[in-house]
Amino acid sequence: MSFFDVIIIGSGPGGYVAAIRSAQLGMKTALIEKESLGGVCLNWGCIPTKYLLNQAKILHKIKKNQFFFSLNNKIQIDFPKIISNSRNIVKKMNEGVSFLMKKNGIHIIHGNAKLKNNKKIEVHQTTKKVQEYSASNIIIATGEKSKIDPNFKLDFNKIIDFKKALTLSVLPKKMIIVGSGSIGLEFASFYHSMGTDIIIIEKSSLLCPNVDEEISNQLKISLDKRGIKNYVSSFIKKINYTNKGSILTEISTSKKNIVIETDIILSAIGMIPNIHFLDLEQIGIHTNKKGYIIVDKNYQTNINGYYAIGDVINTPSLAHVATQEAIICIEAIKGLKPQNIDYNNIPKCVYCFPEIASVGYTEKQAKEQGYTIKIGKFPFSALGKSICDEETEGFVKVIFDSKYDEWLGCHMIGNNVTDLISEVVISRKLEATNYELLGCIHPHPSLSESILEAIANAYGRAIHL
Repeated sequence: MSFFDVIIIGSGPGGYVAAIRSAQLGMKTALIEKESLGGVCLNWGCIPTKYLLNQAKILHKIKKNQFFFSLNNKIQIDFPKIISNSRNIVKKMNEGVSFLMKKNGIHIIHGNAKLKNNKKIEVHQTTKKVQEYSASNIIIATGEKSKIDPNFKLDFNKIIDFKKALTLSVLPKKMIIVGSGSIGLEFASFYHSMGTDIIIIEKSSLLCPNVDEEISNQLKISLDKRGIKNYVSSFIKKINYTNKGSILTEISTSKKNIVIETDIILSAIGMIPNIHFLDLEQIGIHTNKKGYIIVDKNYQTNINGYYAIGDVINTPSLAHVATQEAIICIEAIKGLKPQNIDYNNIPKCVYCFPEIASVGYTEKQAKEQGYTIKIGKFPFSALGKSICDEETEGFVKVIFDSKYDEWLGCHMIGNNVTDLISEVVISRKLEATNYELLGCIHPHPSLSESILEAIANAYGRAIHL
């Protein structure tokens, strides 16, 4: 039996970062992975989807700009090549993670892990060989998997999940996407740009229901303008298959039932912790009602020496959150005093068209917390850089506490806002007030001016509005 100081199960942005930080701090480290290094984020999430969305953005600009090609020329889209290239990008990134593992002397173990008592792990491999390992500290970082609607099981042919959506060989003519979270919206943006007729079904009364209500309303305007049909307060009642291989989908909407014939349905109704195979019950590790592992501030479970980070615990399911949790967890194990995460200062981004980015309280949440607030907004249609870029959809919205001038939240929708939000995160971390912020000169023309203009608007000092 091989012994390690730290064994991490799962190699996503939480797992592989934990492994690297552990090795940096001089601990003998092993990483267990049943599939490819990098986890869902690198192989099936963050990386390949952003490549596809970038191709869609390029196509959008070509179609929009009529100065550089004849209107009679038809743009040819090599869809299989785009999908193939996205997998090549994944391979390159995967090789990068593998290099980092070797560089840091991390022992890689391939197979399925099962937890045993006394900090032991059984690893079941494809050869049916079972190996046993032990460690002083075990970290669970196995991420999430797709939530399955029991009424409509995936067949990976006509009813698919996000993994299948990343590897389709033929561009569908029509697609229903169930769910308007980040997965649903990003695939809607990509496939619609490629020429697929998209219909979004959302059970909530708002699109992208976790964002500020004004952002959701603007999103609906933008989707309608693009020709992406969307139904809120809606759900699929029945699915039937036609003789020609298409799907007849009966949808209950807030107004009436409708029937839509489509080629494919993408289920994007959410994710659940990927922990069912670990045998947590045998160890006695506690989970909550939703299936998330319960941990303390250093990410230790109720059982000494067993930890959990990332999407398996009840914190925002975001790659950058898992990465920071990994570092804190390892440094706590080493006996250092890491800085705890402020979970109300986590940037949340959706890379759809237009992009969405937010941090802190929404307007509704701020009021529910009892704050008296100041709100400022600035539209990209009034911003020089946005006008030059010909991307004027959307706005920036800021929320401040009237009493103490605390920056409570910021919400953006528009071109490249996912790159703007970090300024807000840092400012809130440093507890900057409107006085300090308005004294910070921003470059002109730039998209970042929109933040300054929104703050000025909140305090009655707007110049360009």
